[in-house]
Amino acid sequence: MLNQAIATLHRRDGGRILAGLIRRLGSFDVAEEALQDAYAAALECWPRDGVPDSPAAWITTVAQRRGLDVLRRNQRLLTDSETILAALAAPVDDEPIIDAAGLADDQLRLIFTCCHPALAQSAQVALALRTLCQLSTAEIARAFVEPEATTAQKLVRAKRKIAQAGIPYAVPAAGELKERLAAVLAVIYFVFNEGYSATDHDQLVRPDLCAEAIRLARLLVSLMPEQPEAKGLLALVLFHDARRSARSDVDGVLIPLEAQDRSLWNHQTIAEATALLDSAMLKMQSGPYQLQAAIAALHANAANAGATDWLQISALYGALLRHVSTPVVELNAAVALAMATTIENGLAWIEHIVATGVIDSYYLLYAAKADLLRRAQRWPEANAAYDRALARVKNRAEREYLLRRQREVARWIR
Repeated sequence: MLNQAIATLHRRDGGRILAGLIRRLGSFDVAEEALQDAYAAALECWPRDGVPDSPAAWITTVAQRRGLDVLRRNQRLLTDSETILAALAAPVDDEPIIDAAGLADDQLRLIFTCCHPALAQSAQVALALRTLCQLSTAEIARAFVEPEATTAQKLVRAKRKIAQAGIPYAVPAAGELKERLAAVLAVIYFVFNEGYSATDHDQLVRPDLCAEAIRLARLLVSLMPEQPEAKGLLALVLFHDARRSARSDVDGVLIPLEAQDRSLWNHQTIAEATALLDSAMLKMQSGPYQLQAAIAALHANAANAGATDWLQISALYGALLRHVSTPVVELNAAVALAMATTIENGLAWIEHIVATGVIDSYYLLYAAKADLLRRAQRWPEANAAYDRALARVKNRAEREYLLRRQREVARWIR
């Protein structure tokens, strides 16, 4: 039970605590080490003394002390060490620091720190996901569809670069916000996606990450109200989140969009997202998040699956590919093409993606192929594609869905 309590604390508050530690200690590595030490101390002390009234404050206080010990032990106090020491001496619940942007949120401030233009964008996003939401290297690698070793190297290099370049822990001045916006939007969307389809968990969804991503997206819109892509991102995550309660059955198994009970969708959230998207598109500055939100809006506002406007969705994916020409977007575009025209057209495009081998580890590549083959009643080929998808999927809810589909297909194989 104690291990579970600490795991829950880590999942719910770990990112917020770590963000505050990084601000106070001035080092990603020292803050991460101190937080792990604090969790270990909790495992030792709480069985003896009881769980404190405010576990997060207890962890934060212990981590701050451990971090200061590390700085002293290693004799690596910086020229501004007195500032660090003074900050560490302050009580845990002191007033948050307000920076030049008027922002008091450590986590959004941390995103902007990670998204400094001195870092490659993929490294920016990887580091923010690691520190902000405590995602594992495996989870981040899955988001990038790349080997874990590649992700691990990115993280090490990014931390070193921040330390060597003396990148400040702050939201940049107004004139510098726009150049970091794309990376900040990507971070928040990756956080939401990991919450919406958890990498290696029994449950399909991690509601804590979804809620945190939505909170950060709202905060970003308030910080940059004239940026249509910020509104586009908020609309996009709200459209998806509105369907969350209908995405799995009583056994926790995935229910695909076309089979979901639309009465369970949050139509108030859909209305809010639609209004946000309309407001963003009035700016006439089309971007990838607005386009994805427009696709989600067509799904969310269709009365039923049969009423989905696949022709318009396919056209929107064509526009999206001009902004984000990635194999994953191509895959989604291929499925939309199949639904808008013929299954054969979609399958031909997917076969081209498969042949490149670029996203061979991405289970949805083979799940999409299997689904189209199933619709075409090409049962043996569909069965083989499900095998390939099952060899790559990690989430239990998604695995169980694929197994159910494969069993349906197997009944037709003679």
